Amino acid sequence: MKFVLTLLLASAGVLSAQPARRAPGFSLPDLEYKQYDLADYRDKVVVLDIIQTACPKCIELTRTLAEAKTKYGDKVQVLTIVTMPDNAATVSKFIAAQNVKSPVLLDCGQVIGSYLQLTPKNPSVHFPHTFVIDKTGMIRRDLSEGDLTPAALIGAIESALK
Repeated sequence: MKFVLTLLLASAGVLSAQPARRAPGFSLPDLEYKQYDLADYRDKVVVLDIIQTACPKCIELTRTLAEAKTKYGDKVQVLTIVTMPDNAATVSKFIAAQNVKSPVLLDCGQVIGSYLQLTPKNPSVHFPHTFVIDKTGMIRRDLSEGDLTPAALIGAIESALK
């Protein structure tokens, strides 16, 4: 009975299957070489979006994140991270085409590796991948592929805002 109740609560989103972990710190530049440091966003919920600019699902997610930023305003900071093969040209084109207002940061792979906990036994990177980080710097949700829906993302943001 306890197992069934736990399973029902987890599937309803009442229990999180993911234990919180401290968000790895970073400082990354945007196209103008302005540095963005995660520590500067304490007391805000941070939505960290890892994408590739040519990924159709990533483009869709960019629109959802823009809507979330509009809805929650200064309570939430959206930071998008790209890595190779993206470069200044592809990022610039992406920002213009998608009318992106939130910072798009350039990573050589180290930050993404830290967040995705990449190892030789876990070398896979799937795009998009989104982390919702609470006001204290703890990762509260790790969303990717099938579980990265607009409803799940908004639910994770609202939960982190509490």
